[in-house]
Amino acid sequence: MADDTFGRGKFPCLLILFQGLLLILFVVFVDYSKDVLPDAQNTLKINTDFPVFQDIHVLLLVGFGLLMTFLKKYGFSGLGYNFLICAVVMEWATLMQGFFEMENNKIQLDIDSMIKGDLAAVTILVSFGAVLGKTSSLQLLLMSFIEVIFYTINRTICTTYLQAVDPGGAVLVHAFGAYFGLTVARVLYNKNSVAHEKEASRYTSDLFATLGTIFLWVYWPSFNSILVQGVLRHRAVVNTYYAMAASCVTVFAFSSLVTKASKLSMVHIQNATLAGGVAVGTIASMIIHPWGAILLGMVGGIISTIGYKYIQPWLIRTLHIHDTCGVNSLHGMPGILAAIASIVSSGLAGFGQYKTSLYTVFPARSPVINSTQYLELVQFVPDARAGLGRTATEQAGYQCAALVMTLAVSSMGGLITGFIVKQSFFDPMTEDRMYDDLHYWEVCFYHFSIF
Repeated sequence: MADDTFGRGKFPCLLILFQGLLLILFVVFVDYSKDVLPDAQNTLKINTDFPVFQDIHVLLLVGFGLLMTFLKKYGFSGLGYNFLICAVVMEWATLMQGFFEMENNKIQLDIDSMIKGDLAAVTILVSFGAVLGKTSSLQLLLMSFIEVIFYTINRTICTTYLQAVDPGGAVLVHAFGAYFGLTVARVLYNKNSVAHEKEASRYTSDLFATLGTIFLWVYWPSFNSILVQGVLRHRAVVNTYYAMAASCVTVFAFSSLVTKASKLSMVHIQNATLAGGVAVGTIASMIIHPWGAILLGMVGGIISTIGYKYIQPWLIRTLHIHDTCGVNSLHGMPGILAAIASIVSSGLAGFGQYKTSLYTVFPARSPVINSTQYLELVQFVPDARAGLGRTATEQAGYQCAALVMTLAVSSMGGLITGFIVKQSFFDPMTEDRMYDDLHYWEVCFYHFSIF
């Protein structure tokens, strides 16, 4: 019992230590940006971005939180750890991403910093789904801390150096989080966690999880459009809206097709109905036409449903990857589908279709500064920014490179993280404690009386 008490004491000590470190780093490196100071002139950005940011915040804390409550005895942990991970990552990701964008040796905080923090938190929550119920609070905390580092490195490489386009984060958020989490799950694999008696839902827990799905479904258009502005944001909302509608209808149909007696599966409804939002994420702001968004949503819904029915059991049997929430089916495969769609779409994108907005959708395709093409462009668009003068084929190649980079960094990062958190100091979860709140939360049943 003494050893167990000492082990429990590690979590609050580490959490307090980590929060103290964050406080010190904020004191030394962080300050308001000029848009947050009393003499700020630009209020347009906060007025246009904050409503969308609020949508992402609800998606993150309510949508993902409720979705994690499907296990019959792990609802406190699913919702509670979701809450904790969000709070920790928002602060830590602000610092990590800010270090790459410092001005005058300070990280400048504004609404963009909050948005980036939320996107990082979504990534870690995707990974959390792969190991749900099989990791201790210490392991989750350390996993979140390390993953933010790898996520920031990958995002910086893909957006700054490769200049790949991914406004909805299908690759940089969903695919990264999925394969990072799956790699950690492989390292931590325990055959006793598979088909565990507590790895099941009950009627009420599935209702709460489905409510989380509906929150996610409603707010997903904001998620796919938050990093773009103006017409691009409008187009991203439209494309996401119809992709998700098509995905939802298709999943209901295919769920009935692949289950016994043509019944519907709540696993499919809770998860695969969201696959259209992931599948369209990378190309949400591109001109793919409404029928293209619907087609992509349908394909995303189909592969996600098939993933839950056939691929997830295969991963367990063949690769010993036990994926509690099925993040490969919801985030991983639809994320790869989105990357493939972006390669095709960016390779076909031309000036005749996009006009001058081509250089807003694909900044790297803007002409090189002081070139003849650039001088002609600024006559029509005075504030046009210079780019790298890429061709459509070159941009498609960089979209492919971003996918390869993401898969490599997420897998390598997950492997390293898995071996670290597997150490006995971080209290790996034993079989009797898996999928059960009782060992980590005060689970009380109160009797109220008027006397």
